[in-house]
Amino acid sequence: MKLAKLTAALVAAGLALPVCAAAPKTDAATLHKLMERMEKLEARNAELEKEVKTLKNESAEIAKGLESERISQYEPELTSRLKATEKDVLDMKKPSKIAEALDGIKVSANVATVAQRAYGFPSGTNHGGSQLNYRGDIAVELPLQSIGDVEQKIFAHVRVGQGLGLNPAFTALGYFGAAPNAVAFQASGANPDDSVLVLGEIWYQAAIPLPFGGFLPDSRETLELTFGKMDIFTFFDQNTAAGDETTQFLNSVFVHNPLLDAGGEVGVDANGFQPGFVTSYVNSSDKSQPWRLSLAVFGAGERGSNYQRSFDSPLYMAQAETQLKLFDGLTGNYRLYGWTRSDADNFDGTTSRHTGVGVSVDQRVGDGVNLFGRFGHLAKGDLPFKDVISIGADISGSYWGRANDAIGIGYAWLNSNSAYRNYGGSGDLDGDGIPDFTFIPSNAENVAEIYYRFSVSPQFQLTPDLQWITRGGGNGDADPVTVIGLRANIAY
Repeated sequence: MKLAKLTAALVAAGLALPVCAAAPKTDAATLHKLMERMEKLEARNAELEKEVKTLKNESAEIAKGLESERISQYEPELTSRLKATEKDVLDMKKPSKIAEALDGIKVSANVATVAQRAYGFPSGTNHGGSQLNYRGDIAVELPLQSIGDVEQKIFAHVRVGQGLGLNPAFTALGYFGAAPNAVAFQASGANPDDSVLVLGEIWYQAAIPLPFGGFLPDSRETLELTFGKMDIFTFFDQNTAAGDETTQFLNSVFVHNPLLDAGGEVGVDANGFQPGFVTSYVNSSDKSQPWRLSLAVFGAGERGSNYQRSFDSPLYMAQAETQLKLFDGLTGNYRLYGWTRSDADNFDGTTSRHTGVGVSVDQRVGDGVNLFGRFGHLAKGDLPFKDVISIGADISGSYWGRANDAIGIGYAWLNSNSAYRNYGGSGDLDGDGIPDFTFIPSNAENVAEIYYRFSVSPQFQLTPDLQWITRGGGNGDADPVTVIGLRANIAY
């Protein structure tokens, strides 16, 4: 038994000897593998250190290059590209800043040229042949920084022109209001050979939301305060169908109320402008039917209109206007106004208080048809005429496939004043004691006009125009006068 146990132990020891001998060999292989990996790690670490050093050098070169605004071909590509990108961004910011500074600024400009010829004047009428004139206008509206919720702006308008057209001939013949060329303009006192630029308008306006101190987005009422040198017809007697002589009717009786314009009730300076202060209340509670009330005082007359005198004998104006939706929701504008002057000129050379009323209406009755009408009555004072009516229509060319074209048709009636008839119409228009015409007025002056506005391009229009004037100045014996013309207008 002991022998068997001993034999078994020896056999086991013999079998274990190869295992014990293999252990050192296994450790050596593992160590070899670890050394190989260590060498690879060291090599990789050296490569990384080299790459880091390279990146540091490049970063230093980039930082050094960015310190200079100059772009060099010897700089790293990234530096050049960063500088180029920065330059592009800055260049883009410049026009952006300019655009921001110009935001809200409105500029308009137009140049109109008119050629006309009259037929039917008495033989030898001065300035009664063919006439040519031009006029240029530039207007700028500049918004100012708001004061709280109060919005502010400044408006400026300059005008230049040459030629009075046929207007002097009609005036010399004693016609009431039919100045056939409302575009005609020549600066007061200017040599006919010169085109003189004049500052026609320069005024300030503040729009105050009501109630004062209220929340602007919720406000539906506004108080507008305007003062400066202005064109009175910017604020009174407006009309969308008959109010722009550069694109619509040429005869002055269709541009404004003849009593105010040709009759001289507004008392403007020699260039057609005057100082004034206008207060307007605007109510837009019903956005579809807003309304406005305006009160104004203007310097008027020979000296009050040109800043040689204060408001000694001013012109007072008041107007109520509203916008209505009629004829299945089509827009119409309705204006009722009145005026008074304490020291206005009468036809006999005296002065007295003048008071008058007027109405101006424009109403769309179709997508392309806009009707208009004006009425004026001089209730106190004496002018050669004291009652005026003008009616007409502006018809869009959309009906015949020319949406930017239009036809205008108008008729005006200017009734002679009974006091002027009884006076006999001395016709001494220039006050030199010599009658400029000898007829005795007894009727009303009639004016008819038709034009076709042809749009060559969105900015360029050609307008053939035909006018027919009968009984000029109330002279029942006067031959009808026909005026043909062509207007070219370029507008921006």
